[in-house]
Amino acid sequence: MPARARATRIHHPLWHTDRATQLPTELADRCGKAGTRPITVHDARRTCASLLADLDVHPRVAMQVLRHARFAVTMEIYSQVSTKATRDALKCLGDSLDR
Repeated sequence: MPARARATRIHHPLWHTDRATQLPTELADRCGKAGTRPITVHDARRTCASLLADLDVHPRVAMQVLRHARFAVTMEIYSQVSTKATRDALKCLGDSLDR
């Protein structure tokens, strides 16, 4: 039987074991400081995926950033991205917050 190829892991500071276990606590702390409702790691990952899609980052690059094993998972998120009208509205909102 042939040896199974080992998957190449992308180095990212958030995914080290020690750091990954602290992430839910850090998210809760930051949400508390911002006065918003707490979010889960899954919420943060989905938000990251949506923002990458809205920034027109290529899906294969987003797949690497999000460390998805299957392209279909990334494309499922990318198929749910906002419409141009929604993106324009969010840009206006962001611009107004920068003032």
